[in-house]
Amino acid sequence: MPTLQEQFGNIDIYLFDQLLKGRIAPGMRILDAGCGGGRNLIYLLREGYEVYGADMDAGSVESVRSFARKFAPGLPASNFRVEVVEKMSFEDGFADVVISNTVLHLANDDAQFEAMLQGSWRVLKPGGLFFCRIASTIGMEAQFVRIQGRRFRSLDGAERYMLDEALFQSIAERIGGEFVEPLKTTVVQNQRAMTTWVMRKK
Repeated sequence: MPTLQEQFGNIDIYLFDQLLKGRIAPGMRILDAGCGGGRNLIYLLREGYEVYGADMDAGSVESVRSFARKFAPGLPASNFRVEVVEKMSFEDGFADVVISNTVLHLANDDAQFEAMLQGSWRVLKPGGLFFCRIASTIGMEAQFVRIQGRRFRSLDGAERYMLDEALFQSIAERIGGEFVEPLKTTVVQNQRAMTTWVMRKK
């Protein structure tokens, strides 16, 4: 019997929460937009979900393909593509669930953020679930150094593109997203703030 670590890998605990709540269920098509090495996909692959992913780093995509060969040998390697999230080759309305985990805050400026967001939103079906974890200023508004626009330097030394609560709301209204639950922000010991943003596409 696999251990919890073997079964779930290093899945983001807030994504795990969506699984527990039944919002991500067998039979759904899952697309991890900016999948990295696939830490959020191990359980989904093991359980037979229809899984897809995209990342700009070829080594990371090969890592995901390796997991897929091990846990879901029936999935084509072409499910996992070396692409930026702004220009993924998946068609409009492709996925029931789009995962965007610690990706959007890598944007350099407003234009890139918008392109990354729209690229990720485009591939989601109407009624589909958008799961996003992103850096924000919530709860630490006075503790970041603004570099330019929405880019800030946090106390851990990292530079990230950050939203505030009002922007989460206005973006959702603009793109046609409905909050599934309130924003949940974790402040990591005065170093950074990470917000979980879960929406359905109207």
